[in-house]
Amino acid sequence: MAKAKKSKPAKQKNSVSVAKPRTKNNTGKTTSTRGGTPDPTNPKRVAAILAKLDAAYPNATCELKHENPFQLVISTILSAQCTDVRVNLVTEKLYKKYPDAKAFAYANPAELEQEIRPTGFFRNKTKSVIGASKAIVEKFGGEVPRTMEQMLTLPGVARKTGNVVLGTAYGIPSGVVVDTHVLRLAQRLELTKHQEPKKVEQDLMNILPQNKWIQFSHQLIWHGRRVCVARKPRCIACNLESLCHAKDKTV
Repeated sequence: MAKAKKSKPAKQKNSVSVAKPRTKNNTGKTTSTRGGTPDPTNPKRVAAILAKLDAAYPNATCELKHENPFQLVISTILSAQCTDVRVNLVTEKLYKKYPDAKAFAYANPAELEQEIRPTGFFRNKTKSVIGASKAIVEKFGGEVPRTMEQMLTLPGVARKTGNVVLGTAYGIPSGVVVDTHVLRLAQRLELTKHQEPKKVEQDLMNILPQNKWIQFSHQLIWHGRRVCVARKPRCIACNLESLCHAKDKTV
């Protein structure tokens, strides 16, 4: 009778679980990292970013030319999907023909469409410009509102326009302007992981001192136009380089 072969016990594979890197923030709490920077919204890092922006752009301001809050409303509406340079070229003649809200409110739509055509989306912008102007004249006595709640009642005005006008024209820090430059650079600097402007704005409002909300937007816009350009960032000329861990850095 043949002896039964003894079966060898199966070898157990060693499974090693690799923990995600973690670090301690300034409060002593352990937090997981995201992006290339440990604890990217640490108050010390945010303060360092603000200090470098102050050093690079101490006089940064809105580059839409305007003489009063109402003109800034119109220019900001026209700036959607258009450069400030082009808007300024259009409004240089526009504000001579339409000197105030009443003139815009009762403008000939067909004429206005052709006058703002170079800014793009001219039909929708014409409706917004005339609608916002009428609301300012009829609801607010010709004066641009000073609260976000009232600003948002104007046709064609969302939070970005509201923040631009309230911050630049009145010095009221109602929020943080999130345009394409601010959105892109806030993500690049890992100050937010969101894509939606409203959520990005909330993230920035939570980590920035309120007295920096207005200037931060101007500075980041200037930085995005002059140094950290979308297609080929000039990292060698960037004073934020040591604080940035973007994957496409050129240095």
